Amino acid sequence: MVERRPLPAKPVLPDVAAAHRRGPADAVEARWRQLALAWQWRRERQEVLRPGGYPGIVDLIEAAGAERTLRQLYPYNSHFALHLSSCTRYPYVLRVPSVLPRYDGRFRVFVPRVGTLLGETDTAEAAVALVVGHLPAGLGPAVADSADGLRR
Repeated sequence: MVERRPLPAKPVLPDVAAAHRRGPADAVEARWRQLALAWQWRRERQEVLRPGGYPGIVDLIEAAGAERTLRQLYPYNSHFALHLSSCTRYPYVLRVPSVLPRYDGRFRVFVPRVGTLLGETDTAEAAVALVVGHLPAGLGPAVADSADGLRR
């Protein structure tokens, strides 16, 4: 009989709503912590249930979060892809390339909103470097607004 390891305990996640009330910098920081903790837990859980084959979203979040210029943006994900917004509320403003970790361990970097492939890399760090190399001029910290609010 194969002994199964216990599932990891679900982490206590930062209160992003409370962080939003304190301001955009706190909201951004809380969201980075929330994403990192949640995806680390999912990866650990997956390794217990069905080992192997988990995409590199955790490595990507860690690499992007370590990059100062990206750490000031509001991170979110959809279908394992990491997106970075220059506002903290939905609908988000996407001016920064997105990264999709693949099941084969590689990473695809896409032009924001259009979905055109900028490149494919072997590591999360190389994907982050490609994103940083394609940042728009004048990009600053995320603001406490949405795309709709910024258009007004």
